[in-house]
Amino acid sequence: MTTAAVRMFRRLEGLFCVYKPSGVHWKLVRDSIETNLLKGLNATPSQPLPHEVRFLTHPSSETEASNGPTVSAASVPVLSKHHLVTGPEFQHIEVGVGHRLDVCSSGVLVLAVGNGNKALNDLYRTRVTRDYTVEGEFGTATDDFSHTSRVVERSTYGHITQDKLERVLAMLEGANQKALLMYSNVDMRSQEAYEMAVQGLLGPEGKSSPILTGLRCIHFQPPNFTLEVQCLNETQKYLRKVVHEIGLELRSTAVCKGVRRTRDGLFSLQDALTHRHWTAADVMQAIQQYHSTKKNKKRSRSPIKKPELRTSGETSPKDEAIEEAAVGRLKLVVSETSS
Repeated sequence: MTTAAVRMFRRLEGLFCVYKPSGVHWKLVRDSIETNLLKGLNATPSQPLPHEVRFLTHPSSETEASNGPTVSAASVPVLSKHHLVTGPEFQHIEVGVGHRLDVCSSGVLVLAVGNGNKALNDLYRTRVTRDYTVEGEFGTATDDFSHTSRVVERSTYGHITQDKLERVLAMLEGANQKALLMYSNVDMRSQEAYEMAVQGLLGPEGKSSPILTGLRCIHFQPPNFTLEVQCLNETQKYLRKVVHEIGLELRSTAVCKGVRRTRDGLFSLQDALTHRHWTAADVMQAIQQYHSTKKNKKRSRSPIKKPELRTSGETSPKDEAIEEAAVGRLKLVVSETSS
């Protein structure tokens, strides 16, 4: 017969995400959540102690002493099974961490409990993108590209405009788009590449160099600016280096003032649990919500239909738009391959 703690643990198995604040190591976040989960599990009502039959002797009078002691059968609790003797039922649970954040970064951090660690490994192997909000400041360069490190250079930034910044961002995004196609390991002249381009599935297989799939400026007030970045296989140090390279391309310098992850696959800031919600009850609710979202996604997923061949007279405007989008993505790579 399973205990209440075991039943609660089974409901805790799955994926959820928390908001990691800046200045806190991810290991401290994981250990804090593991401690809170253990407290919640071990606080559940314990099963009543089992009983066993024992023969107990009773004191007898002097007149009955010659006949031997008086013995009677009694049901007594087995004290060796008491939780004060055996200790807490759960002393350790496996809490896994997804794509990690360094100490200076903040944002969405995906965690897994129990069997959810298998789903977490599958998440690592899938081609999921992550979104970041990166804050930068022109006019300063440091030895590790962050604003808290040692300053190595100062420069002017009055000549930088938002239009110049957006041109540099477009150039970087185009270079990364070429890398995205190069790491996809698909023949760009094949039908498979065409269908993957139509569905937006082109991307690296497994680990590759960091790739920026999206890059745009959402705030510009010199010397401060804010970028919204969508990427694959990145690190926070790489994103800080990107800010530094943007400053160099603009004939100036720049440092990163903050990196915040706003989305990791299916998980966004709206799903992240803040520090005061790192309790067993809130984590269980978040995991149940993840399971329900996953089920709804499977139900709504329909089989992908292959594009039908049509004559020129039967081609619809929608098919023409899709074909133009796919050809636009592949045209550059096909020309380079042919040369």
